[in-house]
Amino acid sequence: MTYILGLNAYHGDAAACLVKDGELVAAAEEERFRRIKHWGGFPSESIRYCLKEAGIGLGDVAHVAVNSDNKANRWRKLAYVLTSGVSPGYVIKRLRHRGDRADVAGNLKRDLPEQEFRGIVHAVEHHLCHLASAFLVSPFEKAVAVSVDGFGDFSSAAWGLGEGGKLSVDGRVYFPHSLGVFYEAMTQFIGFPHYGDEYKVMGLAPYGEPSLVDRMSDIVTLKNDGSFALNLKYFRHASGDGANYSVKDGIPSGGRLWSDALTGLLGPARDPSAPLTDHHKNIARSAQATYEKAFFNLLSALHQRYDSDAVVLAGGCAYNSVANGKILERSPFKKVYIQSAGGDSGGAIGAAFATQQKIGGDKARTHFVMDHSYWGPSATPEEIAAAIAARRADFDAAGCTIERVADEASLCRRTAQAIADGKVIGWFQGRMEWGPRALGNRSILGDPRRADMKDILNLKIKRRESFRPFAPSILREKVKDWFETDGDVPFMMQVFKIREEKRKEIPAVTHVDGSGRLQTVTWSGNPRYARLIQSFGDLTGVPIVLNTSFNENEPVVCKPEEAIDCFLRTKMDVLVLGDTYISR
Repeated sequence: MTYILGLNAYHGDAAACLVKDGELVAAAEEERFRRIKHWGGFPSESIRYCLKEAGIGLGDVAHVAVNSDNKANRWRKLAYVLTSGVSPGYVIKRLRHRGDRADVAGNLKRDLPEQEFRGIVHAVEHHLCHLASAFLVSPFEKAVAVSVDGFGDFSSAAWGLGEGGKLSVDGRVYFPHSLGVFYEAMTQFIGFPHYGDEYKVMGLAPYGEPSLVDRMSDIVTLKNDGSFALNLKYFRHASGDGANYSVKDGIPSGGRLWSDALTGLLGPARDPSAPLTDHHKNIARSAQATYEKAFFNLLSALHQRYDSDAVVLAGGCAYNSVANGKILERSPFKKVYIQSAGGDSGGAIGAAFATQQKIGGDKARTHFVMDHSYWGPSATPEEIAAAIAARRADFDAAGCTIERVADEASLCRRTAQAIADGKVIGWFQGRMEWGPRALGNRSILGDPRRADMKDILNLKIKRRESFRPFAPSILREKVKDWFETDGDVPFMMQVFKIREEKRKEIPAVTHVDGSGRLQTVTWSGNPRYARLIQSFGDLTGVPIVLNTSFNENEPVVCKPEEAIDCFLRTKMDVLVLGDTYISR
């Protein structure tokens, strides 16, 4: 019996996972425990959770794999330092920081002093981790593997072929060229300054026109082999002058990436407090179109190179669900897989499975397939009851009724009726999702038929930008009736067009361009959530619910106490904690 602990450490979205004999046992992001979005540092709480879930101690772990290798691409790093004019002081500072990060065994001893680690530490190159996190848990025996990111271990993209237990890395794009940096710079330029704000540009883009694509062709150059290059005059990250990634007190930051030359090309940058104009919407649309142009240039070249019709994606850019939804339409690939944590947190799984492959040889690949995302902590009925009892006075003050509904069919029918009545539901069930999306276990649910539901949610709970869409969760067998596709999209990683004749029936989950960020729900993957959606369909004729993450400008809730806090401090109407139904 061999346990491998996989880590994404000292980077945004720090996370841990545990693999036992080639099977995933547990996985969680550190932000859920620390309650700070995108928390970056050493994921000690995630490690504690994974060990607890497996019922083991650190002493039982044979291998720890971390998704970063300081030795990777070292000659390229040295050549860049010698030729780029970066100051020696900057280089020394970065090397010292990397040395601190490399001491995984020391960090385990410091943060888990009550336990002893006696195994082996493996440093695994960043993009190999991304590729492994996509291919080695995919349903495919053979697939092209693609990682597109900001940066990691001095490269921003990598690709290769996965076949059986083998995974090759055949090509890369190196620092300072990066599609992730391009998209993040555009995000900052439009006035969204926080780490991880790129999804806002995706949501804003359909409101604009791609009128600046020709200008942006001066920013990103495409090559015949599928790779790309940035015009560095528009960026600051390559010179070490303050635009470099760092983590302070667990909060990641990239600094301002764009240079003043960009204002000459696109006009003045938007102040975050200023209103969004048509010009900003056009920048967003043009940035998305420019990204897609480069992305599909890469995919087209890779399909030509490899004899495979399947592609797996990872890296931060794998969260570009708009582009992902166009893969079958705009590339020659016929099959796609993107696991639920495609970004850096998913590198923990990649590190673990790449190490599994390394220690077991080419035939080490098991038949494990990640077909659901429920790898995080759960709460027992006793823990839920205790959390409710501790806040009983607050529930009474809010005029709440608390009932236990032990029969699942009755619980789902009652919740479905509340959704149909226009109420906002906090839905807390089973194990927490792995990755950034709430997928039916830590979700806030609403009626997709109500045109005003988006405004109701933003007023009562979310308080987020009005241009950002909410997502539809639909029973898998009903997808073709409502969407212009018919595939498995369990992780909400792809956007597809809703059938034109159906859009008026579900306005709350139909974006301005007629699309929806699809989540397909199966009876095998999440039977209680499927039963709820079916109950709503039986009531309304619509087998879809609006699904957004259970949070209010914080990480998604992890424990019942956090769900109760969110319910009580917002205007949520109903909270369903396991079998307990709480209404105001």
